Amino acid sequence: MASHHGRISQQALAVLDVTLRVPCIFIIDAIFNSYRDPWSGWAGAAGGSVIRVLGIVVSSVVLVLSQKALFRFCMLLFAVLLGAVAILLNYYATSHIDFYSVYYAAALGFKLLPRNGPALWLGMAAVQLVLGVSYVMLLNVPSTYAALIILDVTVPIWGLILELPVDVQQKLAVASGLVLTASTVVHLALQLKCLYYSCRYVYLLVRHMYRIYGVQMLVEDTWKRIRFPDVLRVFWLTRVVAQAVILVYVVRAVRNESGDQAHLTWDVLWDLLSNLIISGCDSTLTVLGMSAVISSIAHYLGLGILAFIGSTEEEDKRLGFVAPVLFFILALQTGLSGLDPGERLVRLCRNMCLLLTAILHFIHGMTDPVLMSLSASQVSSFRRHFPVLMVSLCLFVLPIALSCALWRHYALNTWLFAVTAFCVELCLKVVVSLTVYGLFMVDGLHSVLWEGLDDYVYYVRSAGNIIEFVFGVIMFGNGAYTMMFESGSKIRACMMCLHAYFNIYLQAKNGWKTFINRRTAVKKINSLPEVTGNQLRDIGDVCAICYQEFASSARVTPCHHYFHALCLRKWLYIQDTCPMCHQRVNIEDESQDSAPFSNNNGYAAPDGNANEVAAVGGAEAAVAGGGPEPENELLEDNDSIEDEWGNQNSGTPIEEGYINDDTDSSGE
Repeated sequence: MASHHGRISQQALAVLDVTLRVPCIFIIDAIFNSYRDPWSGWAGAAGGSVIRVLGIVVSSVVLVLSQKALFRFCMLLFAVLLGAVAILLNYYATSHIDFYSVYYAAALGFKLLPRNGPALWLGMAAVQLVLGVSYVMLLNVPSTYAALIILDVTVPIWGLILELPVDVQQKLAVASGLVLTASTVVHLALQLKCLYYSCRYVYLLVRHMYRIYGVQMLVEDTWKRIRFPDVLRVFWLTRVVAQAVILVYVVRAVRNESGDQAHLTWDVLWDLLSNLIISGCDSTLTVLGMSAVISSIAHYLGLGILAFIGSTEEEDKRLGFVAPVLFFILALQTGLSGLDPGERLVRLCRNMCLLLTAILHFIHGMTDPVLMSLSASQVSSFRRHFPVLMVSLCLFVLPIALSCALWRHYALNTWLFAVTAFCVELCLKVVVSLTVYGLFMVDGLHSVLWEGLDDYVYYVRSAGNIIEFVFGVIMFGNGAYTMMFESGSKIRACMMCLHAYFNIYLQAKNGWKTFINRRTAVKKINSLPEVTGNQLRDIGDVCAICYQEFASSARVTPCHHYFHALCLRKWLYIQDTCPMCHQRVNIEDESQDSAPFSNNNGYAAPDGNANEVAAVGGAEAAVAGGGPEPENELLEDNDSIEDEWGNQNSGTPIEEGYINDDTDSSGE
């Protein structure tokens, strides 16, 4: 029970922490979007600039305060605001309120109460009492001074009750306000020492983190500590809700004035929604807020898909991070917040289409390892296969539907070409994954080893990688055309460079490296001696990789260990050492063929051939001889080996091409 209450209190503090930081974002956003009068002169412009800079600096400092310092700052701020309200209320009551007219209007002309309006005065006294008590509690004023402050706040009300002259009442209100202001200033001055030590502590902490961990760790720690995504999300939702309430109120007022009492039509609702979307990305901070909302949606979407397909990989939970980053970079690349309202809505829809294709590619990266795992592990449960196959089917159908819908409503341009290319690429990826899945499932139906399975999987994967490489080159050309003839920018140029490096150069390099390693492995396998017939049966052992008996033949390494040719070839794809003793498997001269053979335990097979009589301790001799150090050369793009040996099971990363290939074609 105690832990439950502790969690509730922590959640309440977290909600309060986020709520208190949101006004800082509103102030910064209002300052950045404020209008600058060009006719105010240099003095007015300089003063306005100083005020803006000061407001941004103060808001930024308050935004990054620790939770304890933030609560203390807000308490002081609320106390000052309550004191100001109390002063203004006293001044307004003594100078502008005609209590007698208010009293007679309330009594409908009948003198049911004394003429000095005690109900109003008692209400004023209660309000001032609440303000005074709240003021002294927030400032933690000692009890002696607290009573004096409360008395000072209520003195002007006593003047009204005693019906003092108007000028005396006004002087009492002014004197009360001066006393309360002086008390506030003295109390804040006493807090300067605490403020100094707090600022010094924050400075030392920031300097320590910068020197030890660097700028990246400092930014990440501050990002998590102030819950910046939650702050941005609350800021954007609050702003949109407030604008929606205002727009609905204005529309209803206009319709009432025009005499139209009908309900809001769909056209009016669409206009309201369009205006909300347009205003929801009219500045950099609002774009960040929209990115935070997209992050939350993508995160829960990814968790739902992972739960549906039965995956537990932590790396697949990055959809909530990848989606907002792509959206924000697309917004910066296209200058979304600086466009006219009509163009902004069109550009936002186009960016959303690109973001949707990127999310679908990421989901495919989540489902592909699960699909390969189910097929390779020979899981026969239909309930385990159906969710993954259904998601794969959706990943094949949705891009086709999206492309058809876009081609039906828009003419061909660079943006539509990019979206279509990504959709076609996703469909081909799904086909490749389902083909490999089918090959493994067919292999599971046979009781004997299918030696050509690895080659078929490699050919299918290679075909898919080649097509993906070709699409990457095409998208690079599409982005270059867009940058030169439609809308060039520095961000687009940087994204094109990243796309060229990661999706073209590295992919070609890794593919060629995989091909060379496979060819080298095949040459090594063909150069090793082969054991067949009676000698293989007399040894009577199993392959040390797959633990299966030798049916017809085995390959012998230079260290005199023998394996299935297929098993050893798969091993050599990953590293060029013996699985038993880690001695390098090199291509040596023909004298290797006449070396005596022993099994994996050091037993030599008896034979009439004089060259095959001596028994050699294979594993023991190799270890005693101190072979060279193994050189593990992990291939980065051999999906068939990943499926077989389970070395890698991570999702396919989202390509930078989604960022690069967003376009600004003027044609619809």
